[in-house]
Amino acid sequence: MTETPSKFDYDLIVIGSGPSGRTAAIQAAKLKRRVLVIDRKDRLGGVSVHTGTVPSKTLRETVLNLTGWRERSFYGRAYRVKDQIKAEDLKARLHMTLDHEVDVLEHQFNRNHVDMLAGMAHFTGPNEVEVEVEAGDTTRVTGEKFLIATGTRTYRPDTVPFNGKTVVDGDEFLEMEEIPRSLIVVGAGVIGVEYATMFSALDVRVTLIEPRDSFLDFIDQRLIEEFTHQIRENGVDLRLGSAIESIEDEGSHIEVTLENGRHVRGEMLLFAAGRMGNTDRLNLKAVGLETDHRGRLEVERKTYQTKVPHIYATGDVIGHPSLASTSLQQGRVAACHAMDVPTVPESPWFPYGIYSVPEMSTCGMSEEELKERGVPYEVGIARFRETSRGHIMGLEHGMLKMLFSLKTRRVLGVQIVGEGATELIHIAQAVLNLKGTVDYFVQNTFNYPTLAEAYKIAGLDAFNRMPIPDEYKDLRAPSKAKKAPAKKAEATKDAPAKKDKAAE
Repeated sequence: MTETPSKFDYDLIVIGSGPSGRTAAIQAAKLKRRVLVIDRKDRLGGVSVHTGTVPSKTLRETVLNLTGWRERSFYGRAYRVKDQIKAEDLKARLHMTLDHEVDVLEHQFNRNHVDMLAGMAHFTGPNEVEVEVEAGDTTRVTGEKFLIATGTRTYRPDTVPFNGKTVVDGDEFLEMEEIPRSLIVVGAGVIGVEYATMFSALDVRVTLIEPRDSFLDFIDQRLIEEFTHQIRENGVDLRLGSAIESIEDEGSHIEVTLENGRHVRGEMLLFAAGRMGNTDRLNLKAVGLETDHRGRLEVERKTYQTKVPHIYATGDVIGHPSLASTSLQQGRVAACHAMDVPTVPESPWFPYGIYSVPEMSTCGMSEEELKERGVPYEVGIARFRETSRGHIMGLEHGMLKMLFSLKTRRVLGVQIVGEGATELIHIAQAVLNLKGTVDYFVQNTFNYPTLAEAYKIAGLDAFNRMPIPDEYKDLRAPSKAKKAPAKKAEATKDAPAKKDKAAE
């Protein structure tokens, strides 16, 4: 029996090759479907590979290695692996990493027979896109299903005098020619906080400006307090509640005037206050779709379908949580649904990682959320300096906080700040998703010495203040006053046993 030829060129057309676009394309290809990936750049990977996740995390690792940051508690603040660190030193590792990422991605597409097309795409009808492949040249392709995974771009207000050298956005920041002696970062979101703390580790004088009175509000406030103390100790001048009146490029320096009358000067300014969805050139009106004021699309969160059933959207273009990790999962789920193939649903709890210096990572609910919901809870806290591994590594800071339900004893949330936080959080993620309790951390043995031992310490911290479950009460030693003599026990071994109320 021969297959009926499809009236479309492809079963799935993916616009964008970032994390969600990549996994969607590969998943659909593994289901033996015809897949095309369109990307505006001639190198695959999207924002995540070229200007976002991978570059910023590579930069962080390079900074920590070249500065000897992790060893300074032993050898002093003046310790350096390399005395004179230049912009070229930061870029060398970056380019090697990006080349490797692109090579792996191209190999995955070739191995799975995913077609690729470089160019700017826009819809011309419900099932057709036109792609500007070269200057003036276009090609049209049709698809049965579409996935929009175009990601986001930096928000660039007209009031900021961007020049690509001393006043830059997050994408331009990585192309700096020299490391500045002083840096002003506007916006204490994830990107702003990460870059501000990285360059503080380079001993650059950093001023971080945030117009609101708080920052990273989705993170547990106890963790933010700990983090704020550490970054200020590391030299970051954090200005909260400081709305900006003007930004002036004075040639020799950048001057920022705040509404409270204060002035901030620096050699370079990084504007990192928000991002916009890359949807303005897709001609979404041709398919009946609209975006919000930030250019983001609304989707059904279980399937990632837009209001147009055959068009899906995933990744940063749909907004929160805007993580590479969640985007990878979203693309796979969307592709399975689009190809009408059942798949395992996404787990309810995922980790959130912020690659600042120090790292922060959370999973589950914060203490503020529990208070708002009126959930009775207990807190367990461990300091990294309480662990032997912390001493070995010379860690002066670092904290792990766990929240437990007093009613069910279940883990409700875990927050970590300090070295290895984004790795350690996965233990919490597993226990949360498996509906584990505080007892797991008390009963189980952790490798010694490790930072993961902090889970045991925090678990015991909470366990010792929580009511003992009835099933554990029989494990306590009986009272000496009521303990029957051994001989008498032997003589009456056939008699009915009496209840020991002390043991109960």
